[in-house]
Amino acid sequence: MADPRFYLVSGPYSLKTLAEIGGASLNTNSQSEIEIQDVAPLETAGPGELSFLDNTKYLQTFERSAAGACVVRPQYANRAPEKMGLLLTENPYKAYALIAQAFYPVAAFEGQISSGSQIAPSAVLGASCDVSSGAVIGDRVEIAEHCRIGPNVVIGDGVSIGEGTTIHSGSSLSHCIIGRRVTIHPGVRIGQDGFGFAIDPEGYVKVPQLGRVIIHDDVEIGANSTIDRGSASDTVIGAGCWIDNLVQIAHNVTLGEGCVIVAQAGISGSSKLGRQVMMGGQAAIAGHLTIGAGAQIAGKCGVMQDVPAGATVGGIPAQPIRDWHRQTVLLRQLIRAKGRSADG
Repeated sequence: MADPRFYLVSGPYSLKTLAEIGGASLNTNSQSEIEIQDVAPLETAGPGELSFLDNTKYLQTFERSAAGACVVRPQYANRAPEKMGLLLTENPYKAYALIAQAFYPVAAFEGQISSGSQIAPSAVLGASCDVSSGAVIGDRVEIAEHCRIGPNVVIGDGVSIGEGTTIHSGSSLSHCIIGRRVTIHPGVRIGQDGFGFAIDPEGYVKVPQLGRVIIHDDVEIGANSTIDRGSASDTVIGAGCWIDNLVQIAHNVTLGEGCVIVAQAGISGSSKLGRQVMMGGQAAIAGHLTIGAGAQIAGKCGVMQDVPAGATVGGIPAQPIRDWHRQTVLLRQLIRAKGRSADG
């Protein structure tokens, strides 16, 4: 059970209702009216709780679990404890996510604006918006309905924010247009100057950054990530992208729909990523490159040239993932061989 100091649980729900919520089907041996009180991990769940099995690494834990119900693929139904109710689906993790959302729904919007916030007279806010203490909202800002603005958020002049967007504490936004249902976690910086300067023997000369950041619908941006505004054209984050904590996205970068960028990754200026590109943790992409749709970039990879659509690359410099693994194996063999030679 989640700590009630931080999370309020809804329910209970019948197994039949949870199957409908998760898009799963009930096992023929399951009792549809069993009441489930909460969700919990396989190893700690009790008779009134629901869990899930998505990774076969946990099959033995599943077989021993005391959970009252579990979401599982049909082929593993015969491995379940006798009294466990089963929700069957080919995508257990998705079904569990939908069920967990039902038990822990997002709190309703109340339209409360703290007296400790500062809102410019020319700003326009939807009547259902919540604005916390310490928030500063500048001139000509437009915030649609059902938005949450957390404590000490700073929203610069002219920013536009779409319906259902949440901006968590300590974030700052400027020179940007934010879509609907965007989640911006604490400490995010959006729209600041890009790293643009001309090199001259007498000193660096700053290049004015005159673009914007455009963030489309259903994007999630992790804590303390940074997205620079464009230098002339815009920095664009496509719909449905998921950006982890501590990610740096430079000026004029374009992410296609559904990209996943993992923690501490960095994308240099003017590079373009196609839809559904995935970058592992601490991976880096040099500037002015094109990464094709569906490409996968391994963690700590250094990308210094274009990557074709659908390719998987790793290493520094980036290369086809199989070549990188072969080189790693060969290098290990050479080191061991040299060690045996020295010992002989």
